[in-house]
Amino acid sequence: MTKELLNLLLSKEIAGPILVIAGSILFYGILKRLIKKMFRINLAGIDVNKNKTISGLVCNVVKYLIILIDILIILSLFGVDTKGLIASLGVVGVVVGLAIQDTLKDFFSGVFILSEDQYRVGDTVKIGSFKGEVIYLGLKTTRVKAYTGEIKIINNRNITEVINYSKDESLAIVDVATEYSESTEKIEKVLTELCQTLTKELPHLKDKAELLGIVSLSDSCVEFRIVAPTEPMQHYEVERLIRRAVKEKFKEEQIKIPFPQMVVHSE
Repeated sequence: MTKELLNLLLSKEIAGPILVIAGSILFYGILKRLIKKMFRINLAGIDVNKNKTISGLVCNVVKYLIILIDILIILSLFGVDTKGLIASLGVVGVVVGLAIQDTLKDFFSGVFILSEDQYRVGDTVKIGSFKGEVIYLGLKTTRVKAYTGEIKIINNRNITEVINYSKDESLAIVDVATEYSESTEKIEKVLTELCQTLTKELPHLKDKAELLGIVSLSDSCVEFRIVAPTEPMQHYEVERLIRRAVKEKFKEEQIKIPFPQMVVHSE
């Protein structure tokens, strides 16, 4: 009984598929490491995010090819005529193509997204009404993670319009409100000098901070605008630092920052 069980376990129908699957898992693991290492070398001068995206897609293609080959090998172990099966794949391919046309659309859309460099892993994008960081770009789907933690999985075929915030430099815009009683010349001089200082001190700047001048005359204040080109998606941090510097400078120069007021007339 023990000998029969051992012979059964060692038969090609049992041991063969196990060895094929185990060998494929080991082979895929080694190949995956080699692919990622090859892209990390960055011989073509491609940046890290794009390397990560391309290597992920290549690994997916290799994985599906290995699975297909494994299926053919295992079928041959069970006596299935794989040569005839491969020959008939042309006809079957048409039928399967119609059945999985949405998946094929996802695949080709993923290829076009990558080839046209619409976005990469690590980019901040807005797809539809959802905004966040691309954490995965696969053959079928794209995953975008919002800053609040939500992850949205989007089929590639449904991605028709993308706003990419990481393609070019961003612009920090800060509007500074002052009272009407303050001297315009004094405000412009103080803010111009502050911009010169900020240009030397602020991180993530791509160019100098600049005072544009008066941009609004509202009911209770005069607004001046400061702009500063920054690295992609760094404008939020730069804007916070500019506001802090303006507040401290105005306190030092005794320039009043307006606040809402209500005038009540009594008869």
